[in-house]
Amino acid sequence: MTFMRLKITVLLLMLNLHAMAQQPAMPAKQEVLPLSAKQAVDYALANQATVRTAKLDQLIQLAKNREVSGLALPNVTGNGTFQHNPIVQKQLIDASNFSDTIPKGTLVPFSFGLKFNAIGEIKVSQILFDPSVLVALQARKTLEDLSNRTVQKAETDVKVSVYKSYYNVLSARKALQFLTGNIATLEKLLSDTKETYKNGLVEKLDVDRLIVQLTNLQTEQTKLRNLNEVGVAALKYQMGMPMQQEIELTDTLSTEEIKSAVAVENFDYNQRIEYQLLQTQKRAYEFDLKRYKYNAYPTLALFGTGGVSRASDVFNYFNTATWYGYVGYGVSLSLPIYAGSQRRRKVDQAFLEVKKAEVKIEDAKLGIDLERSQSSSNLRNNILTLSAQESNMKLAQEVYNTTQIKYREGVGSSLEMSTAENDLLTAQNNYFSALYNAIVAKVDYLKANGKL
Repeated sequence: MTFMRLKITVLLLMLNLHAMAQQPAMPAKQEVLPLSAKQAVDYALANQATVRTAKLDQLIQLAKNREVSGLALPNVTGNGTFQHNPIVQKQLIDASNFSDTIPKGTLVPFSFGLKFNAIGEIKVSQILFDPSVLVALQARKTLEDLSNRTVQKAETDVKVSVYKSYYNVLSARKALQFLTGNIATLEKLLSDTKETYKNGLVEKLDVDRLIVQLTNLQTEQTKLRNLNEVGVAALKYQMGMPMQQEIELTDTLSTEEIKSAVAVENFDYNQRIEYQLLQTQKRAYEFDLKRYKYNAYPTLALFGTGGVSRASDVFNYFNTATWYGYVGYGVSLSLPIYAGSQRRRKVDQAFLEVKKAEVKIEDAKLGIDLERSQSSSNLRNNILTLSAQESNMKLAQEVYNTTQIKYREGVGSSLEMSTAENDLLTAQNNYFSALYNAIVAKVDYLKANGKL
């Protein structure tokens, strides 16, 4: 195993150990796993596919950076060649060049090679100055930062999704809890009304109306249960958790918790990971521009060659006296003179990429300002709506309780009872919608201000 492969293996092992330390231990028998919102987020950061992919990309970038570092190290190669020439190629030479006694134009076939040839050679090269390698070495830290920012961006997006999914389930379960209580109350009222009907004190119409109301509530209860199951499945998916794992959400959803918004002071754009990502991307484009500009500079390299060779008409390579060694070294200089103006065009393109990155950064600042303003306004409005709907629900509950007492005492009608119950259900639905919208607004507010 090469050193590079060993480093990558160690990095992957560290990543897996970190993931195992982060995530809650998965029970062997698939027992119910209690999860707070924070624990759900921690589990997602260790297991969600988007985050894991981003972390693998981070390791890939680290490996690429080490590959770039290798460009500045000496390059050593070894070559060995053995060649057998059963028929040695001949060339015609004028024999008169070797003796004045031979008439000019006397052509004689002559072999310059031998049947057996062997060469063993080692070449060493070392870059002394190469602008492209120099810029690549300088850009390593920026590229590592870029991969780190990408991981942080993926983690932020996962946090938003998990928090919203978690509180969506809590909202549905709280609505189901209220609805179950309403059903229990209505079942008791229906039982009492049936007994009253048997005594001839109420009409059958009163009983039928209560049965219709109870059936409608039970239908809504089934819908909420289905919604809860879908919400739990969505939460598990956002967390990267197997669907067969049973979970128990331990957090609660309350108006007081939502109202305790985090105050943001001295906001800086660098608190937003998206802004950091664009800034790092701009620096990467600047290194590209620098690299293309430096391509006009010369490159200088040191090289050396050493080896042994052997040629013979007979295969006697174990005779060391017939091997001949050779050594050579030098310096090579390469100076680009003209390449069809391609370098100039690449410089122009890289310059425009930098300018485009600057435009994106300015646009991102405007977008962040808008997002902060909207999220702050939405949070305030949703908290006000939540407070109003909570008061309205309490009032509707009081009206329903009073109407129920009047009905039992025989001074209220079943129509009043039905109206009060419908008003209560409407108020409860409005409250739960306001509760969920408020917690989502708070999550968006924290994200907009870089506090999530």
